[in-house]
Amino acid sequence: MCDVLKINRSGFYAWRRQPESKRTKEDKRLLGKIKQFWLESGCVYGYRNLTLDMRDDGETCGKNRVHRIMKAAKIRAVRGYKRKASFGGGPTHLTAPNTLNREFSVAHPNKVWVTDFTYIRTHQGWLYLTVVIDLFSRKVVGWTMKNTPKADLVIDALLMAVWRRKPTEKVIVHSDQGVQYTSSDFRSFLKEHNLEASMSRRGNCHDNAVAESFFSLLKKDRVKRKIYKTRDDARSEIFNYIEYFYNPERHHGTNSGLSPMKFEKQYYENLESV
Repeated sequence: MCDVLKINRSGFYAWRRQPESKRTKEDKRLLGKIKQFWLESGCVYGYRNLTLDMRDDGETCGKNRVHRIMKAAKIRAVRGYKRKASFGGGPTHLTAPNTLNREFSVAHPNKVWVTDFTYIRTHQGWLYLTVVIDLFSRKVVGWTMKNTPKADLVIDALLMAVWRRKPTEKVIVHSDQGVQYTSSDFRSFLKEHNLEASMSRRGNCHDNAVAESFFSLLKKDRVKRKIYKTRDDARSEIFNYIEYFYNPERHHGTNSGLSPMKFEKQYYENLESV
């Protein structure tokens, strides 16, 4: 083969025996960590979030190097669902005005919570998941999973949020106009716990984009193209996703790359140092 390519045979074998460069060795070391953090994320992190994990672990490599190493090793993030564009909005429901009005940046915790529910497919039938998210940190502060989408599905999630957060001032609770949120039981609960309703316009999912974004992440990170054997299987995985990955670990661009729990911890530490 060396004769065909007109390469000196001794030079060819000398080239094969030469040691790997320092950069190649370093790339291999970094690849080991990249694979570890990628697997720990459930294979959903792309190069940006993996770069944040690497920096948290004391590495100084940039995102371009992480992207190059991932590309060479054929490591890819799981991609989410495509959403059809739908920017048109209907009229505001008479039950509550759209007080939030897409103001998704909040300066303090327990000022605005957003809530919504979604459907999880199982072989036993649908499992309905409701979440309550604090807009300040994007932390899931309340959640519930039930077999039917009745009003108590959303009330119980809000009850968990109230119990966990114990707000001392009025909190705006933003939702869509589903029958669960316009029911008399839900409105009575809001009044009893010093909560103020805000509602999206009809047919406009972008008015509640943060809740929609969470469900998109959940389905991309864990549920995508999966049908759980039982509702209990689904409950177990969703519980672990919220409490052991999303809240404490998952990076958020709106939190300067910090997870919801770490972002809130930083906020309270800064308050104490003032």
